[in-house]
Amino acid sequence: MWGDAGWPVTLECGDIVLRPIRYRDKKAWREVRRRNAEWLAPWEATSPVPGAQLPTFAGMVRALNNQARASTAMPFVIAERFPGSAAPQLIGQLTVSSIVWGSAMSATLGYWVEQERAGRGITPTAVAMATDHCFGRLGLHRMEINIRPENAPSLRVVEKLGFRDEGLRPRYLHIDGQWTDHRSFALTAEEVPEGLLSRWLRSRGD
Repeated sequence: MWGDAGWPVTLECGDIVLRPIRYRDKKAWREVRRRNAEWLAPWEATSPVPGAQLPTFAGMVRALNNQARASTAMPFVIAERFPGSAAPQLIGQLTVSSIVWGSAMSATLGYWVEQERAGRGITPTAVAMATDHCFGRLGLHRMEINIRPENAPSLRVVEKLGFRDEGLRPRYLHIDGQWTDHRSFALTAEEVPEGLLSRWLRSRGD
């Protein structure tokens, strides 16, 4: 289903890089998660099954890679180039998941970025790059993002990018140990004929 560089793929805009997650990212990924444990905890997916454990890093990457091979997900890390660094440094994660082909041609996008890099336009840029790839290269029609109403930083991301608020989904996902409401936001390819990244950069004056 992928073909023609649909996946794996690396996307870049300035100092921001989206690339496939790798097993060798374990040390950097765990260190970023350790530093940002308190920042990320309220938005973390959990299992409703009593006593269930979240997968290890290797288990997570294996599951994501299996989904990628099935053409149902694209697991990226968000990396940033810093002065003096030999390679872009891991600062977050972005996953395009629940890809549906056929008559739907849709996907869901989720993301996190470390607290120190939040509010700098990095996440909107990453989301815009991934969305453009899905619309332009893969031919998908609809991108959806679901966010807890209390998650102000994530709400600012979709607001900046012009995603439509499609309403509340009560008790939609199990997050931080409980079933939580989410607001659903969406964008279709027709709404950004010039590309979402182009529109976002223009709005910033870049």
